[in-house]
Amino acid sequence: MEQLVQELDRSYADLQARLADPAVYNDHREAADIGRRLKELEAAHRLARDWSLARADLAAAKADPELASMAAELESEVTRLEEELKLALVERDPADAKDVIVEVRQGVGGDEAAIWAGDVFRMLTRYAERRGFKTEILSANESETGGYKEVVFAVKGDGAYSVFKYEGGTHRVQRVPETESQGRIHTSTATVAVMPEVEEVEVELDENDLKIDVYRSTGPGGQSVNTTDSAVRITHVPTGLVVAMQDEKSQLQNKQKALRVLRARLYELEREKQQAELSATRKSQIGSGERAEKIRTYNYPENRLTDHRIKLTAHRLDQVLDGDLAEFTDAIQAEDRRLSLEAAGA
Repeated sequence: MEQLVQELDRSYADLQARLADPAVYNDHREAADIGRRLKELEAAHRLARDWSLARADLAAAKADPELASMAAELESEVTRLEEELKLALVERDPADAKDVIVEVRQGVGGDEAAIWAGDVFRMLTRYAERRGFKTEILSANESETGGYKEVVFAVKGDGAYSVFKYEGGTHRVQRVPETESQGRIHTSTATVAVMPEVEEVEVELDENDLKIDVYRSTGPGGQSVNTTDSAVRITHVPTGLVVAMQDEKSQLQNKQKALRVLRARLYELEREKQQAELSATRKSQIGSGERAEKIRTYNYPENRLTDHRIKLTAHRLDQVLDGDLAEFTDAIQAEDRRLSLEAAGA
């Protein structure tokens, strides 16, 4: 542990020196990267300092008969700080502090799946509000029978990705749809994709790689719908990714929103490649966040929610659907830390 603390001190001092270097300061991309890494190390650096001071106090107490009575308490403090430091030193996902872009889509189940996608959207936005995050709808494609075929929204707040990344995957519901006259329970799904929102300097887009089409908006809306070419579709030619936006009245606003989503998708695409290469790291993660992975079942008749990744069940579905998801996030984060520690051999 002493060696780890020394390495941490060196890394922290080195990053501070680099950030003060005029050459780095003028390179916005590198400066932003170093600033993020410094912020990631802050908690561990503070714990390392407290651990070193506690160890020094413990050594002094053991050497002085008059302070011997304090030794047991100081030893307990050193142990506590050491455990916290181990957790803090586990490599964090560099995206954890970022804002996120969330895409919710109807899955299997027809009209009922669209209604369920709307319920999942409301659950996640209410959860964001409970955490003190701000939400912004970027795009919404409503279903004629209620709910959404697709809705894309941003969640802004420090650490938003560290919370919402565990919501990615398939959310399955078991309930009697409003349209069901026989009272039979149906199973429907909604899929959720969660991507870190990135700054322009993190994902540079070459205009030559973009195919931009403009067209008239369709569906319900204001005066601009069906009268002006305000809708925008951007195709990233190298990857084939396509993002379309039409919710705003101006073409420029729709283009800006589309570029935000495109950057997030490209960033996530690169992250997936890196994680696939690091198979050992991938095995230690709680789920992959892929849409095909069933992460939870929401059972209405039993007022039950089960998270399949950590085998946690709660019989308070009504509260969860109102955004009370903290119990599940805390449990998943704890298991994720345990697996990371195990993989690191700490």
